[in-house]
Amino acid sequence: MTKPFFCSLVLALGLLTATAALAAEGDALDAAHTNIHDVAAMQRGARTFFNYCAGCHSLEYMRYSRIAQDLDLSEAQVMTNLDMTGDKFGDPVISAMPAADAAKWFGKAPPDLSLEVAAKGPDWVYTYLKSFYVDPTRPTGWNNTVFPNVSMPFPLWELQGVQTPVYAPARPGHDPRVEKLQLGQPGLQTPAQYDRTIRDLTTFLQYVSEPAALQRERIGVWVLLYLAVFTFLALLLKREYWKDVH
Repeated sequence: MTKPFFCSLVLALGLLTATAALAAEGDALDAAHTNIHDVAAMQRGARTFFNYCAGCHSLEYMRYSRIAQDLDLSEAQVMTNLDMTGDKFGDPVISAMPAADAAKWFGKAPPDLSLEVAAKGPDWVYTYLKSFYVDPTRPTGWNNTVFPNVSMPFPLWELQGVQTPVYAPARPGHDPRVEKLQLGQPGLQTPAQYDRTIRDLTTFLQYVSEPAALQRERIGVWVLLYLAVFTFLALLLKREYWKDVH
């Protein structure tokens, strides 16, 4: 077996293993059913992000002015309701929390969320935000079934309420496994309302991950129409050129 062939075989097996792992993880995720063409949903998601997430997380690849343009908001609406740090309209969305303090409080600085949905997918983010539960063994008091031992406290607990774990029967030599979560203390929203809140938040973060998707899809329709018309005219021209050849 030649070395190039062996390397190709190892790479192929690695890709198959990674694909299988992602597929297995995806089976446990809830479908987010996001729609980045729903401007109202993105507006609600932006409100949730800036009220509950922007204190720790930045969107360093997104500017306030771009949010206003794509979400049909005026400069006054954006700067009055979304700008919590006194930034300028053309500035990127940067959290006011110092990275050094965040690392000291949480063990590591909260990640920038500009590309979170692009990296993990909307279903992962949506399910993650539904999967926090109280865990006294963790420094923050919270844990997550999608991201075990997460260092982030749960910022949306007052909306969802407090979930408690129900553990599966323990197997000898294994740590207890969370079988399901149950709502031990109701929040300000019903489960259906909370689902919509985090779906809207996920929709907004999906838009942030690729804001050009809105323009690309709108332009794509016209490109396809142009190609169809051009193809039709090209066929007519070909027929005209070749009619005397036969």
